[in-house]
Amino acid sequence: MENKEDKLVTLAIHTFEKAQILKTILESEGIEVYIHNVNQIQPVVSAGVRVRIKESDLPHALRIIEDNKWMEETKEEDPPKKEKKVLIPVDFSDYSMKACDLGFNYASKVGAEVMILHAYFSPYFPTAIPLGDTLAYQINEEETTQNILKRVQIDMENLCTQIKRKIKEGKLPQVKHNYTLREGLPEEEILSYSKEYHPTLIVMGTRGKNQKDLDLIGSVTGEIIEISKVPVLAIPENIRFEDLSKCKNIAFATSFNQHDLLVFDTFMELLKGFNFKIHLFNISTSKDEWNEIRLSGIKSYFEKQYPGVDIEYTVLDDGDLLLSIEKFVRDKFIDVIAVSIHRRNILTRIFNPSIARKMLFHTDTPLLILHA
Repeated sequence: MENKEDKLVTLAIHTFEKAQILKTILESEGIEVYIHNVNQIQPVVSAGVRVRIKESDLPHALRIIEDNKWMEETKEEDPPKKEKKVLIPVDFSDYSMKACDLGFNYASKVGAEVMILHAYFSPYFPTAIPLGDTLAYQINEEETTQNILKRVQIDMENLCTQIKRKIKEGKLPQVKHNYTLREGLPEEEILSYSKEYHPTLIVMGTRGKNQKDLDLIGSVTGEIIEISKVPVLAIPENIRFEDLSKCKNIAFATSFNQHDLLVFDTFMELLKGFNFKIHLFNISTSKDEWNEIRLSGIKSYFEKQYPGVDIEYTVLDDGDLLLSIEKFVRDKFIDVIAVSIHRRNILTRIFNPSIARKMLFHTDTPLLILHA
């Protein structure tokens, strides 16, 4: 029987390159690291590479990640405030159109334009890693770069045709929109394009809780949420509405810190002009009097900052936090949950079996992820 100490757990799911960087950092601290799911033929295009460690090393590894700035990028100046833009990354799955529906309706409400983005793999990469004197690539003639590009162009044109038909039938608003195709790893291309395009909001589809294959979606969406400073609206497959204007109840999760107050301003700015009730609730594993006191303090602050806004305050029941959140969502008829995320501890909250990851990938309620 396997000892608990020897049990391997997945610390993160990354691209091949980032998995190697994380492996090097952890091994330099004496932690054994195992890389899984590497495509040995084309390592440079591997996605969803698992970084696994012994369960007993997990607390030490998380502390290293918290203290290490390896994931942080060079600080950039915030772009000047320009016209509002919505970026919708799609993969032509069933929920791509749902993301488009919601993105277009939001754009129309706030006066934004829309860019639809699809990133695709090619079997040939000029920067391929040589193995010996030759490249270990067997390129199928039917899957040449040109053929792949032709196929994704057809898929994108079909999606745009559906959108135009919906606009003509009055099912979607007339919004200025365009599309772009990028070659490469989806998460890297979405982040790269986001820096060029400066969207106000990224709208992405995620699989519903009954879907089994969560790793790839977890890898892509998780990486966008982790690195991008842009708010992300994650749309589950089984979303009940196509327009945020139809939302009556939006929940905002708080950990009772100053970051949340600043993030709340971003939240209010993003949803300016929408009419809904805000339900503020605590993310905490235990119920105590301090939660009540802190909520009371935040209530007083918001009443001064946002007079006239309908805000309700809920202290979650003690016990299992996820079950408490599910009950809260059900009882209060919550349409969207807004969650504030701080960059320094994002890996521990997204890539590990934590509240944020479970909320993101095991719920049918859309999540609005905001950076502190």
